[in-house]
Amino acid sequence: MERMLVVVFDDEKKAYEGSRALNQLDGDGSIAIHAESVIVKKADGTAAVKQAEGDFPIRALEGTALGGLVGLLAGPMGLAVGAGAGLMVGSLGDLYAAGVDAEFLDEVSSKLVPGKCAVVADVSEEWVTPVDTRMEGLGGVVFRAARTNVQDEMAAREVAETRKEIAQLRTEHAQAHADRKAKLQAKIDSLHAGLERKLNQVERRSRQIKSETEAKVHALQNKAAKAHGDVKATLQNRSARIQEEYEEAASKLRNLMARGAGS
Repeated sequence: MERMLVVVFDDEKKAYEGSRALNQLDGDGSIAIHAESVIVKKADGTAAVKQAEGDFPIRALEGTALGGLVGLLAGPMGLAVGAGAGLMVGSLGDLYAAGVDAEFLDEVSSKLVPGKCAVVADVSEEWVTPVDTRMEGLGGVVFRAARTNVQDEMAAREVAETRKEIAQLRTEHAQAHADRKAKLQAKIDSLHAGLERKLNQVERRSRQIKSETEAKVHALQNKAAKAHGDVKATLQNRSARIQEEYEEAASKLRNLMARGAGS
């Protein structure tokens, strides 16, 4: 299963020990790390983001799932972005890209306070024991969230609701007196603009998923070609699952784009 992983440590030294331990688990096939960074939370609430060492499929952070999560955890708000506080507009894109929900961020926020550090990673793992055992042995507190399509489903509902509202306003516009038509048309135009922004976001999400999936699958196939026995089979199965999950997500996004284009 693809997951976003955050492990909080008391200091930077421990965080890098945790990073090395995760890389060892990647090396023996227990997990697959697709991207990783270390966050150092400063006393003033801001954070320094440091790329962890390692040959990961996804190197750049910008626009990726890991980049979205790191952007939320290291943002100027600290971690005050949870469900109760509400998300800043600039954070919504990061939340959408990361594929996690605000409740997960709230959980992490209770531990990643000034002075703490965290390893943040995009991983595939079949069971939690290898990571939990190694991280807890180093004093780390583990948080994980399955990569979800919650934001995609929310986008689908928003598109459907907007299209319905546009249709209702068009009906009203056709029957309205001249003095009302201009105001109704302005509302229709505003809704169309919002719908276009949402569909552009979905399109960017689609490109992001495709790019990340290709990098992950390619890296796992290369590792599988050099592996043997159970490790080889595990890597091949991971690659196939990631590709299947991508096809499912891509299909949903294509359907959403098609429905939106018809508005």
